[in-house]
Amino acid sequence: MKSNPEPVFNLSGKKILLLPVILLISSLMFTSHAQSTKAAGKRTKAIRTLIVGGGSSHDFDKWYKQADAETLRKDGLASVRYTDNTDSIAYYLPDVDVLYLTNNQPIKDPLVRKAIMDFVGAGKGLVMGHAALWYNWRDWPEYNQQLVSGGSRGHDPYGSFHVNVTNTKHPVTKGVTPKFSLQDELYYYQQDNSGPGVEVLATASADGSDKVYPSVFVVNHGQSRVVGIALGHDEASHQLPAYQTLLRNAVKWAAKK
Repeated sequence: MKSNPEPVFNLSGKKILLLPVILLISSLMFTSHAQSTKAAGKRTKAIRTLIVGGGSSHDFDKWYKQADAETLRKDGLASVRYTDNTDSIAYYLPDVDVLYLTNNQPIKDPLVRKAIMDFVGAGKGLVMGHAALWYNWRDWPEYNQQLVSGGSRGHDPYGSFHVNVTNTKHPVTKGVTPKFSLQDELYYYQQDNSGPGVEVLATASADGSDKVYPSVFVVNHGQSRVVGIALGHDEASHQLPAYQTLLRNAVKWAAKK
């Protein structure tokens, strides 16, 4: 008996050649895969972000290593690495798009300090959160002068205050509620006139006080996109949608995406 050259499937007594059907299905699957691959190729790559934490007076692991990292990873916006070993910063920087400094612990190694300055000078993004906007390092004045363009030496006791977005059209404040309140430390950020200067995007003020301080700002660095966010002491900030939007916007803008 002569064997069939192609596999067949019998349906109600009718023979159906399977090979053409298999080829058709394979063709459709390949086309679908190719289209998916092509679409995936158009997607923006995750922003490689290094978060640096560690120091005193804050739970860096809970609110930066965990909460902020989760906020940035959402929907594939960023791939995040966290370290509280400041000596390792220079090692990671070659593979980083945005450096997110949140620490108030010392950065002692001169080579690491230089690596940070070179990173920003080369046009890579820098975001500085809460504790990193303090005057932390007397032996590294260039940090506050050139990168923060100022800093804070004091703050109100932990409590409620208001944030007013003064520039709603900037990419960092896009989608952020124009006015909101929260429990946090109201930092007394002041500009350094010898620095590059800043553009204030949001201010903070407490009830019954006529003092208004920059709370979110961008530094006029020239080579790089640099953002400062003074909010961020604990859960009241990190779990707040306005804060999360600011952080995601800041990283995206600093990465020039």
